[in-house]
Amino acid sequence: MYSIFKKKSTINLPAILRVLGLLLIMEALFMVAPLVVGLVYEEWDAVEAMLFSALITAGVGAVMTFGLHPKSMDMHKREGILLTPMVWVFYSAFGMLPFFFTHSIDNVAAAFMETMSGFTTTGLTVIADVEVLPRAVLFWRAVMHWVGGMGIILFSLAVLPMLNHAGGMQLFNAEVTGITHDKLRPRISSTAKSLWLVYISLTGILCAMLWAGPMNFFDALCHSMSTLSTGGFSTKNASIAWWDSMYVDLTITAFMLIGGVNFALIYHAACGRVRMLTSNATFRWFIGTVLGGAAMCVVYILIMGTDGRGVGHIVVDALFTCASAISTTGFVVADFEVWGQFVVMVLCIIMFFGSCAGSTSGGAKIDRMELMAKNIKNELYRVLHPNSIVNVRINHKVVPQEVVTKAVVFLGIYVCITVMGTLALTALGIPMQDSFFSALSALSNVGLGVGEAAGGCYATYSEAAKWMMSLMMLLGRLELFTVLVLFTSNFWVKN
Repeated sequence: MYSIFKKKSTINLPAILRVLGLLLIMEALFMVAPLVVGLVYEEWDAVEAMLFSALITAGVGAVMTFGLHPKSMDMHKREGILLTPMVWVFYSAFGMLPFFFTHSIDNVAAAFMETMSGFTTTGLTVIADVEVLPRAVLFWRAVMHWVGGMGIILFSLAVLPMLNHAGGMQLFNAEVTGITHDKLRPRISSTAKSLWLVYISLTGILCAMLWAGPMNFFDALCHSMSTLSTGGFSTKNASIAWWDSMYVDLTITAFMLIGGVNFALIYHAACGRVRMLTSNATFRWFIGTVLGGAAMCVVYILIMGTDGRGVGHIVVDALFTCASAISTTGFVVADFEVWGQFVVMVLCIIMFFGSCAGSTSGGAKIDRMELMAKNIKNELYRVLHPNSIVNVRINHKVVPQEVVTKAVVFLGIYVCITVMGTLALTALGIPMQDSFFSALSALSNVGLGVGEAAGGCYATYSEAAKWMMSLMMLLGRLELFTVLVLFTSNFWVKN
C-alpha cells in the first residue's frame, strides 16, 4: 500500500500562482475604468480609493508574476480546475477593496459577498441605499458584472495568448458553463475573442437604446453591462422600476433573454447562420419556458386580482419578472410577492431551470432539463419494452450516455446543495421560506429575494449567512463540479 506522500500529484503550483498574478494585474487595469469615472464626476475620495485599490492589486500581482520562476508553465487538467476557483476567490478578495476605501461597506463578510455577487453576476446586494454611493463605485459594480458575465478566464484567454499554450482548453472547460463545450475556432484564444466581440457589440447596442430612452448615459452604460451579463446590479434602489417606462422594461426584457441564449448560437446568427439559432431545440425550450411561466403568472394575477393596474402593465411586468428570473438577472419592476405565493413558486421553478448553457446566466440550465425530460420519456418507454435500445437526442444528435449520466448527477447534487443551503440558513435564524428562496437565488446566481431580503438586499443577514451565500454563489457560477472536485482525495493524488 502506497503512502499518501508517494501518491501525491505533481500539481504545478508555481505556474498557477504566476498566472494568477497576471490576472490580478488585469483586475487592477479593470479598476482604472471606475477611477476615470471618478475623475469625470470629480469624486476625489473615490478616485483616491480606486487608485489605492488598483495599486495594491497590481503590486501583489506583480510580485506573484515576476517573483516566481516556474520550471515549466505547462498546465494540465488539475491545474486548470484548481486555478479557476482560485481566480474567482482572489478577484473577489481584491475586488472588495474599493468598498472598504470608500467606506461603502465596513464589514469583510459583507464586502466579500457584494464582490462575489458582482463577479458571479448574482446581483444580490448588502447595500441598502445604493443611490448614495459614488458613481465610481456604482461603475465598479457594473464592471464586475460585465467581466464576470462572460467569464474572467475567458477574457484572459482572449487577451493573454500564453494561456492558449498553458492549458487553455482546460481553463476553457473549467469555467464555461454547459454539458458540452464547442469551440468556434481552432484556437481557444480565437474562440474567446469571437465570444467577447459578440458580447461587446450587444452591450454597445443596448447602451445606445437605453440612452435613447429616459436614461442618462451613465445609467444606460451601467444597466447595459448589468443586463448582458445577466447580473442585476442597478444604480437605483428601486432597480428598473425607478424609470417607470414601458420602453425600458421591454428593451431590457429582450436583452435579458438574449443574455440567456448560448453565445455561440448568437455568434452564428450574427454571421448570417440564423437558422442555427431558430432551429435549435434548446433555444425553443428556453423561449417556451419563459413565455409559459409569464402566461401562468398573468392568468393567476388577473383571476386573483392581486394587481389593480391594466392588463398591458400586468403582462409586461410578468414577462419582465419571468425573464429576469429565468435569465438569472435579478432586476425588478414590481413587488412580485404581492402577486401571490403561486407566482413566487413559478419564479422558483424557472430560477431553478435557468437559461441556456454557454450564456452569461446561472441556474441548472435548460439544456439539462431538456435532456432529463427526454431521458425520463425513454425510461418510461423501456418499462413497456425492456429489450429496446433508445437514445437521448438533442438537435437530432445522439447524446452519449456518460453525458446523460453526468447531467442527472449534476441535477441531483444541485437539489441537495439547495436543500443543505436552506437548512443552514434556517439554522442561522432565517425563516424557512426566505431561506429556501435565498439558497436557490444564490446557487442559481439570480439575486432576487423575498421577506426581509425583498428586492435582493441581504444587508440584514448575519455574517455567517453572508459567507454561506458567497460559497453558494461560487458553486453555482462554476457549476458545482469545478469546486466540489477540490474536496475529493482523487484530485490531489495520482491515478
